[in-house]
Amino acid sequence: MKHTGNTILITGGGSGIGRALAHRWHDAGNHVIITGRRADVLDEAVTGRANMACYVLDVNSQDGVDAFARKVTADHPRLNVLVNNAGIYSAEKVTVSRDLANAGAMVETNILGPIRMTNALIDHLGSQADAALINVSSGLAFVPFPAAPTYSATKAAIHAYTAAIRPLLKGKVEVIEIVPPQVQTELTPGQSTDPNSMPLDAFADEVMALLHAAHTPAEVCVEGVRYFREAEAKGQYDAALQMLAQYS
Repeated sequence: MKHTGNTILITGGGSGIGRALAHRWHDAGNHVIITGRRADVLDEAVTGRANMACYVLDVNSQDGVDAFARKVTADHPRLNVLVNNAGIYSAEKVTVSRDLANAGAMVETNILGPIRMTNALIDHLGSQADAALINVSSGLAFVPFPAAPTYSATKAAIHAYTAAIRPLLKGKVEVIEIVPPQVQTELTPGQSTDPNSMPLDAFADEVMALLHAAHTPAEVCVEGVRYFREAEAKGQYDAALQMLAQYS
């Protein structure tokens, strides 16, 4: 991936991982566009930063995504990088019958959201030099968290989707997957101060170093997530799953 001079669109860029990466890309000399559902959060994230723009966007709306794609490419015709980062999390107790609204929302946002965004912008990206598509999955794509089975399944789906489209876009759009461990963000209550979560700044710095290496890896895995990413290959899957199960 080109280090600087890109025009980068990041969904869910107003907070957490999205915001941290947006600011680092901006500091590196890229034009950065962020989207999210809350205008106040987006406005605060771009305040004082020239060459940053923000748009309110709900990736759950097909019509909204399509209309946004037309507007953002008209406003920013040099857009060449899409980062599908927006996602939501809900814990679940699947051992008893429950309302499935949260499960449906996770599937809608975490799987269909990136698919919609990719579909709406793929023709434009394919026409740009140094184009890249970056999807943010999770270590839970490789060892699921029993307390959050649907969330884990959505991230496994994004990993599979990313791997599947990579060979189809080879030579036209570079396809990259970022695989975060648990990071100190507000994805879940208390996570931002959890000492067992990776500090957000350390995560973002390590991701940038990997993305901007001489040869960008297809999967950007910080050291803190490698245990889960490599668990099955190293025969550690059952132990890793049991470790996560104790927190369920």
